Formats: sequence, structure tokens, C-alpha cells
Amino acid sequence: MKGLLTKTFFIALLICLAAPPARAQGRVATVDLRKLFDNYWKTKEADAAIKEQAADAEKEHKDMLDSYTKAKADYQTLLADANNQAISNEERDKRKKVAEDKLKELKDDEDSISQFERSARARLDERRQRMRNNIVEEIRKVLNSKAKTAGYSLLLDSSAEGASGTPVLLYSNNEEDITDSVLQQLNAAAPPELPKTSEPSDSVGKKDQKK
Repeated sequence: MKGLLTKTFFIALLICLAAPPARAQGRVATVDLRKLFDNYWKTKEADAAIKEQAADAEKEHKDMLDSYTKAKADYQTLLADANNQAISNEERDKRKKVAEDKLKELKDDEDSISQFERSARARLDERRQRMRNNIVEEIRKVLNSKAKTAGYSLLLDSSAEGASGTPVLLYSNNEEDITDSVLQQLNAAAPPELPKTSEPSDSVGKKDQKK
């Protein structure tokens, strides 16, 4: 997300520098893209869906681990029976064969659990990235439309950070900040059960505390 926001800022800056002098003197506005993303109702909805998918995967993973733990205990019992000196050699050999088969099943279970962990993580990461890209694209369309309507020649992201983690935008008097108005527009169609306010979400608050 940070790399995407930084790239967007520098593209806009290059367009501004390459424009004719008359256009370079046009109106400039700022927007907190991170705040828009975190507080957009579709982001909250998508986050809830991803958390639900993660919970389902965690439950399935737990069931697999429980089954593996039980199978491992069964193997230990079979192994002990196979080494029982009170039974005949023939019977011990039979039980050793059963224990060996159970050990192979355990190894297969370990492979299945590892594969499930990798695939579940990949699915969640892919869905999360797809969600971010789609929502950022929606927000950009609203920003472009609003900027053109208001006659802004340049729109800067006040939340963008450089590669070193320092702010890209060093100063703004916020007189032309359109964050709240855009957020209100984005959340105008929010379902009744979701908030339409522009108050920072938990993730925004945590980031502010780190600064």
C-alpha cells in the first residue's frame, strides 16, 4: 500500500513539473489517501469478509492438527505393542508392520498440513491484495472526478511516505484538503449497519501513535 501511494505521488509530481508554467500555477489540493482507504465502508466490509475466511481456515487447520495428534498417539500405542516381549515374534512382526503403515500415514498428514498452511496463506494474501487494488482504484476515480470538477491541477497524498519512511509532503496548510468531503461521498451509500463517519479506524490510530 505504501509503495503504491508513493508511486502515485511521484507520478503526479512529475506531471506537475512537466506542465507549462501557466498550468503549474493552478490550484493544488491535498488528500489523506490512507485515511480514505481505512475508513471507506467497502474496506471495512472486505476486512470482515477476509477475517471470516481466515477464521474458517483456522478452524479447518485446528481440526487437521487434532486429527494428527490423535493419530500420533495411536502410533505410539502401536509401537509399544510391537515391542511387547510377552507376545510371539510373529505377532510382533505383524504389529510392527501396522505401526510402520501408521507412521507413513503420519508423514502424509504432516505434508497435507504443511500444504494447507501454504495454500491458505496464499489465498488470503491474494484476496487481500486484490481487495486493496480494487478499493484504491475506486477511490482514485472519485478523487480524479472531484479534482477535475473543482479545477485542481494537482492533488497530493498527504499520507505518502518515501523509501526511508519519512513524509513526502513536508508542509501543507490544509486549506485545500478534500479528505473529509471525499470520505463523506464514498460512505454516502454505506449500508445502515456500517458507520458513515470520517473518524479514524483502529489501524489509522495505531499508525498515528507510532509517529
